[in-house]
Amino acid sequence: MIGLYFPGTSLIHRMRPGWKLAVLALTVGFAFTLHRPWQVGAALLGLIALFAVARIPWRIGLAQLRPLLWVVPFIVIFQLIFATWEVALTSTGILLFNVGLASLLTLTTTVTDILNVCQALLRPFHRFGLDPDRVGLMLALTIRCIPLVAGIVTDVTQARKARGVTGIRGSTLALAAPAVIRALRTADALGEALRARGVDD
Repeated sequence: MIGLYFPGTSLIHRMRPGWKLAVLALTVGFAFTLHRPWQVGAALLGLIALFAVARIPWRIGLAQLRPLLWVVPFIVIFQLIFATWEVALTSTGILLFNVGLASLLTLTTTVTDILNVCQALLRPFHRFGLDPDRVGLMLALTIRCIPLVAGIVTDVTQARKARGVTGIRGSTLALAAPAVIRALRTADALGEALRARGVDD
């Protein structure tokens, strides 16, 4: 949900966003009932078939799993120490399957469509004082701010390199301090822009 949408006209692209979210929820729940490596392997093959149906390039599909490269080894080692190799394969496979399935949703559905579905699901709670439009705005801002903060960190890192700052000594503080300050200033500017448009606190 961070701008990863890959345009297309496949059957999965044309599927209603509400149905996609429902299928995602049911399938993720079903994945946790798999207890054999061959069952998880079959689920992963099915996921690969879905990516093929959606015509998602394999490089883009594999890129969605890149953040797990730091997590999977620890999970495998932990499971091998305290459980069995079958449990290690099953738990790792389920994690890859769930992340891949969620990535397929974001690759074939725009952020706007997902937010509209969330707002529609929350409208029955309006009678209890919940404002679906406000929640939708909050979700949209959250999604927008994730790459915004990442961009701030990248800018600060490049600025440090341009000044010839190298090495790891004090790097965390030297990076965090200006990044946090810029993020706070950006948040203040965003709040002022919202208030100027009639959106109160």
